[in-house]
Amino acid sequence: MTFCKNFILFCRLLTINSQKLKKIYYFCENFVVKRNFEMKIEEKKQVVIRFSGDSGDGMQLAGNIFSAVSAVLGNDICTFPDYPAEIRAPQGTLSGVSGFQVHIGDRVLTPGDSCDVLVAMNPAALKTQIKFATPQTIIITDSDSFAQKDLEKALFATNNPFEELGIKNTIIEAPISSMCKESLKDSGLDNKAILRCKNMFALGLVCWLFNRPLEHAVHMLKNKFQKKPTIAEANIKVLNDGFNYGHNIHASVSTYRVESKTAKEKGFYTDVNGNTATAYGLIAAAEKAGLKLYLGSYPITPATDILHELSKRKDLGVITVQCEDEISGAASSIGASFAGALAVTTTSGPGICLKSEAINLAVMAELPLVIVDVMRGGPSTGLPTKSEQTDLLQALYGRNGESPLPVIAATSPANCFDAAFYASKIALECMTPVILLTDGFVANGSSAWKIPSLKDYPAINPPYVNESIDASTWKPYLRNKENDVRYWAIPGMEGFQHRLGGLEKDYTTSAISTEAKNHHLMTETRQQKIEKIADSIPELQVEGDKDSDLLIVGWGGTYGHLHSAMEICREEGKKIALAHFQFINPLPKNTAEVLQQYKNIVVVEQNMGQFAGYLRMKVENINIKQYNRVEGQPFNAKALAEVLTKLLEE
Repeated sequence: MTFCKNFILFCRLLTINSQKLKKIYYFCENFVVKRNFEMKIEEKKQVVIRFSGDSGDGMQLAGNIFSAVSAVLGNDICTFPDYPAEIRAPQGTLSGVSGFQVHIGDRVLTPGDSCDVLVAMNPAALKTQIKFATPQTIIITDSDSFAQKDLEKALFATNNPFEELGIKNTIIEAPISSMCKESLKDSGLDNKAILRCKNMFALGLVCWLFNRPLEHAVHMLKNKFQKKPTIAEANIKVLNDGFNYGHNIHASVSTYRVESKTAKEKGFYTDVNGNTATAYGLIAAAEKAGLKLYLGSYPITPATDILHELSKRKDLGVITVQCEDEISGAASSIGASFAGALAVTTTSGPGICLKSEAINLAVMAELPLVIVDVMRGGPSTGLPTKSEQTDLLQALYGRNGESPLPVIAATSPANCFDAAFYASKIALECMTPVILLTDGFVANGSSAWKIPSLKDYPAINPPYVNESIDASTWKPYLRNKENDVRYWAIPGMEGFQHRLGGLEKDYTTSAISTEAKNHHLMTETRQQKIEKIADSIPELQVEGDKDSDLLIVGWGGTYGHLHSAMEICREEGKKIALAHFQFINPLPKNTAEVLQQYKNIVVVEQNMGQFAGYLRMKVENINIKQYNRVEGQPFNAKALAEVLTKLLEE
């Protein structure tokens, strides 16, 4: 800082004609750090950075690139893209702020409760995102976006937003927009295109702050804009400008080095988000089963990216159809399943409502089908970009009649691969539709992922009709007596012609039947088939202190937050345990045995207690308490640890 002040004075005393020196003077003159400091490099085990700005400011791109760069360097990562629910909100308004939070370091399981660095590209971002900051958080702003009109849009009452919000943090006010314009004035781009690059300036500054090399970021930008080389060059130039800006004027209290010291298993690693991992898991299952993969889907937030990813994989034999509505998406997938494909349909909660009749047809016909439900917030349109766990009971019971099917829930972005693979395996081997639950947090978030080898995954063996079955006596509902699974005859197999429909069939002849006892038998058989799946799924595992009096119970995408909260409590000397469910229906065989060992159980969910009620119905003699939040946001691990501590003290 002293250098900057002295250099400014030097420039004022001399007549400077050099354009380059004029630029340096401009940068120094307009750069403000509200606190004196001494430069140093600080080692950190973990850091959290939150990028925020208008939904069109490219914060998601900046966050994704920073995450990828960190993953390449060997850091564990966990991200949380926080999209505005009102995606078409006017620019600069409070409802249009887009955020991207990334947590990097060792043993990272959540995107973090609060951030070490907050990038706020305008007053609205500052006002809405300051709740994620602590007094130690470094705040980076684009000072060019804090004019009077910008402050008014963000509903500030004064001309000093920092004082109004009571902010006493270290604040880096950099004229990012002006510097981008100056940097790209000879690029041939118009003003709008130039300002779209300002997110890369902020990214470059953050990369300098955390000693992230730019090579991988440059590579990503070249790939993203390979058809627009001028745009790629502009973004790369501004990225380097941001990095050099920090380097040349030491734009922070300190720079940080975050190195992962925990040894990782050898292999190829990448960062992957949940939707992409889901798509890859489905492809892997189709490969293992030797089947075509078919996706019939209507684009719906936040599941659309699965459709986008699979549509790129025609080289792997994937067939995708973007349907005109949710019903046709499900119905076309049932047709593909009947024809012998691994059939999938993707949606979110509102889509499950519409698909329920078609799903029931798949239950009645006993056809393999994977339904991916990426849960989002609220009833009706609700909060399409926010994350909740509110579709559980709909997945279990949201159909007419007795209509059981397996339900699986992914626990993390990387786990979406395994969850999709095993959902497909169960669907194909047990001849049943399967609902795979993810959520907006898991689907859009990303984590470091070791690319697996398919040889490490089990075979998938659909129950095709075989040589032991006489075609002349075969019927569509002929079953394996051990698991109640019907045999699969693919159209075109000579002698095995048949029709399936939505009317009840006779257990023996497979002809349409309305006989009362037969209906009960078929209903009971379909239920038994689902229950027997418990024989082939992993048993429930308990982490933490198994001799604890308090057991945390969760399911799906809350795993990282619950595990982190448990570890906070254990570090404070408290005994506590965690049982987290991935297989919901059927429950693991040892569920009752595990739960009945604990005096107190707290079920933690992002709903009003759906899984807690389900467990009370399925397991006798258990004392369940509930902790429920329906906020469209992930849990705060520290706040959750405080709740658990109070429960332990009761």
